[in-house]
Amino acid sequence: MFSYPRIIFFGTPAFAAYSLQRIVESDYSVVSVVTVPDKPAGRGLRIKVSPVKEAALELGIPVLQPTNLKDPLFREQLVDLRPDIQIIIAFRMLPKSIWSLPPLGTINLHASLLPQYRGAAPINWVIINGEKVTGLTTFFLNERIDTGNIIYRASLVIGPEENAGELHDRLMVSGGGLMLKTLEDILHKTVFGIAQIDILNHDEILKSAPKLTKEHCRIDWNQNITDIHNKIRGLAPHPGAYTELLTADGRLLFVKIFRSSVEFSNDPQVPGRVITDGKTFLNVTGRNGHLQILELQPAGRKPLNIGNFLNGFGRMFV
Repeated sequence: MFSYPRIIFFGTPAFAAYSLQRIVESDYSVVSVVTVPDKPAGRGLRIKVSPVKEAALELGIPVLQPTNLKDPLFREQLVDLRPDIQIIIAFRMLPKSIWSLPPLGTINLHASLLPQYRGAAPINWVIINGEKVTGLTTFFLNERIDTGNIIYRASLVIGPEENAGELHDRLMVSGGGLMLKTLEDILHKTVFGIAQIDILNHDEILKSAPKLTKEHCRIDWNQNITDIHNKIRGLAPHPGAYTELLTADGRLLFVKIFRSSVEFSNDPQVPGRVITDGKTFLNVTGRNGHLQILELQPAGRKPLNIGNFLNGFGRMFV
């Protein structure tokens, strides 16, 4: 048993930084943090550091920011740190020369119930696909992304109107607890990995969670209205589902939509038609109903609720 294991933590976003904070608060010894290099961002191209680096600096933990994970010098730095175990959350794929270093292995936290929704954007895709339940998985890293032996899984019910940002925050908090349980039980040698193929139901179809592209974010008004609503939820608040609204004089207004509600109809609809009084509501028709837009963002503007949007743009649609 390792009472005070030497831990190296790999991660980038706030989702990972939360678990790092929980691990340190639980008196585990994180000897180093590995995160992405700083980079310029925004209009002023100010140097931006990752949330994990910010957390590490506040906690007084040394930070490594390799540009090449296969660099032998980087591996030597890790070897010199003598890790007992490595933790990776929302980071790049590690080469075997790195993840195989510690005697207790390298463990990962993934924001889905593996083997479902392997990939870069599981939180978005479970909502886009209309799932009612999702969760978290801890597993041992291996050669292929998100395929290693599972340690623990924990389920969460997705709220009927919950968006990706809200689900992200709930999973982040639950993930910190699950990672601590996983770490403690590995150190006490009371858990062993289970092959993902042994968890998959015989007739279950695997769903993936690929990195989101601009095309994934475009709204197709020919879709079922519930599917459109789920896409908006699954892409809010970032990167945002987008469309072009046809104005009364035939122009197109580019907008991102962040909140909506669904109104079903049994009557045939012409997809993509804007229905509004120019003051209080703005609906867009889908294949089987209307999408009532509640919050949106015109290009170059801040997000607006529908009342404020129509106050400035309503005359364009009547």
